[in-house]
Amino acid sequence: MKTGDGVNPPTRGWTSGRPKASRGAGLRQEAGQALLETALLIPALLMILVGVIELGRLAYFSIETSNAAHAGAQYGAQSATSAVDNSGMQQAALSDGADVPGLSATASSFCTCSGGTGTVTCALSSCTAPARLVQWVKVSTSATEAPLLHYPGLPSSFALTGQAIMRVEQ
Repeated sequence: MKTGDGVNPPTRGWTSGRPKASRGAGLRQEAGQALLETALLIPALLMILVGVIELGRLAYFSIETSNAAHAGAQYGAQSATSAVDNSGMQQAALSDGADVPGLSATASSFCTCSGGTGTVTCALSSCTAPARLVQWVKVSTSATEAPLLHYPGLPSSFALTGQAIMRVEQ
């Protein structure tokens, strides 16, 4: 007898006695697996997202703290009169960093001789010729920022500082 004449089953395409899985059952299993993977990944992705937001907040406040120190020094560097106005320099710094909670500023002025021999009193007779008296202002700012969420292994607050030193216009 020949193969495929109805008596002997053909050898091509022959399957064992297993029934074939329907297409719908395979899709349902894959959809369930994707749902499970998504459910497992969402908390990890949310933690990464919150970490990036937190890092951005701290970077922003750090930049603002530093910029506030520069604003205070710019106010003091305008003239010899504004260089001795410590409260004006502090107010300029605090006004520039108004959105940084708990920002504090300190301001001071000092003098050097143009030869760079160190600080001297700010009297005209402090430097010997040909050196000239050079006046400087210094503003320091600081703030403490607490993260929105507390993470294990990280501090509960971060100290942010800024400092600017500028030469006073002569």
